[in-house]
Amino acid sequence: MSRRVMLVEDEPNITEAIRFLLIRDGWEVETHADGTDAVEVISSAKPDLVILDVMLPGKSGMEILTELRARDDLQGLPVLMLTARGQSRDRDLAEKAGVSRFMTKPFSNSEVLTAVRDLHAQATQT
Repeated sequence: MSRRVMLVEDEPNITEAIRFLLIRDGWEVETHADGTDAVEVISSAKPDLVILDVMLPGKSGMEILTELRARDDLQGLPVLMLTARGQSRDRDLAEKAGVSRFMTKPFSNSEVLTAVRDLHAQATQT
């Protein structure tokens, strides 16, 4: 069974921490740091799950999420959204845009692992 994650995050320390954590848990992890072409990168990578930062250069995570949900081939792709801003307004916008789960930075390793495992399990249920 495939376990591939696309991590779209522009902060190198966070990228490396999440990448290391997921690889250690048996995931294949691809990373991308620019919002401008993130939808195309996600589409060509065909991940099982996307971890998406809200604040990215070029295009916001909210814009990317909206574009993902507008595409037939990516509508059902699980998306875990990360943000440093935990205001309820951001959470509401993400939920309206179709986010699968929303997580506020800072977060613990166990929170990320649990969220990724849960989203993958939900997506692969038949």
